[in-house]
Amino acid sequence: MKAEELALVQGWPHTRATLRRWNAAPWRLLLAWSLGSLLVTALLLAATWYVADTARLDATAYSYPGFTRPATVADFFIVLQRNFTVLALHALACVGGFMAGWVRPGERMTRTQRHAAPLAVIFITAATLFSLLTQANALGHGAADLAASLGVEPHTLLLRLLPHALPELFAVFLPLAAWTVASRRGAWDELLAATIATTAIAVPLVLLAATIETWVTPLYFL
Repeated sequence: MKAEELALVQGWPHTRATLRRWNAAPWRLLLAWSLGSLLVTALLLAATWYVADTARLDATAYSYPGFTRPATVADFFIVLQRNFTVLALHALACVGGFMAGWVRPGERMTRTQRHAAPLAVIFITAATLFSLLTQANALGHGAADLAASLGVEPHTLLLRLLPHALPELFAVFLPLAAWTVASRRGAWDELLAATIATTAIAVPLVLLAATIETWVTPLYFL
């Protein structure tokens, strides 16, 4: 396959035009993305709270940067690596949707693409639910153990973690929210633009959240 036949290459002019159109009137789309991301964030936090409140405590002594020992720059980069990995996976879902649904201007979707679209929705929905459940389980058990070691209730711990958890989760789920909005409208050709826009918004939020998590959040427990 020649480079000029690739969907990402063919769709680049359309993507640039889409970004310019959004930039002229961004608020409605940003609101839709933000509400979607906040909804997923709220669901994950609620599930984490439930797991933390019902989890059986692990007696193993763990090291919690900033709590059981001073946080370091290395800890900051570990947080960044974790969050950027999740963000990259969600952004790739957008790119994959674009590549699967892209058609040249004036052309129509092939039969394969028409059948692939609902399957893609089912797959991404299932993957998102699986991701939420596994993250809620891991975060909930970790929160329960940390709360016990600090001598606070799980809900108290989670409330004090919100200053970094909210922007962090909002950022990493933003591409998935954009994917959902575009797929419901059948606007597969906008998903590459959505990837670029949501990633540009998410990256500084991830950096900010990692900074707060590493060096500010532990101060709430002094």
